[in-house]
Amino acid sequence: MTDETQSRYALSFTSGGLLAREGEIVAAIYLDSRDWQATRARVVDENLLLARTTSSLIRLARETVQRLAALDDDEIELLVAGSPTEQYHLMWTAACRRYTLIGDFAEEVLRERFLLMTPTLDADDFDRFITGKSLWHPELDGLKPSTRQRLRQTLFQMLREAGLRTDAGDIVPAVMSERVTEVLDHRMPSDLRFFPTTTPFTSSGDQVQR
Repeated sequence: MTDETQSRYALSFTSGGLLAREGEIVAAIYLDSRDWQATRARVVDENLLLARTTSSLIRLARETVQRLAALDDDEIELLVAGSPTEQYHLMWTAACRRYTLIGDFAEEVLRERFLLMTPTLDADDFDRFITGKSLWHPELDGLKPSTRQRLRQTLFQMLREAGLRTDAGDIVPAVMSERVTEVLDHRMPSDLRFFPTTTPFTSSGDQVQR
């Protein structure tokens, strides 16, 4: 959970979903130079994301790079070499780190409901979360209903693509590989907090399995 008196929520995640395919492509390019600016330039110059228009290519490349930049180099290497499930989990982590709103929702709603053995996650849960956060984040008060709906749809799309929620709204327990568990649990607090999993935290003494 973040300090809710600090920065505004960034809300620019309403297109593209999880970006797992794009993330794998861009991550592989990044490992050639370890330079995000050069990576983005090459992705755009060569249209490596196969976008139909230049504007969509620039937007997609920028969004993918911004999310991947939230990962450490060892996580980027695992993203390129990992299985599809590992890639999905790492891209979900990247989204949670890049967008505090998503990270807070993952920890405070998705994981909490899973641990409380409440097996579903629906639109009302998202709306209650937004209403509660608006007490500390006035930028949420001014959201149009259509914008709130788009945010919810995109977030739920990410969850589905990450294999963490079904279209029917059921929470799917995350089966974490040892490699992903290790890199995420190096963080303090552990970034396993973003997942519906019973894997215990080990990286911080005050993070214990409930």
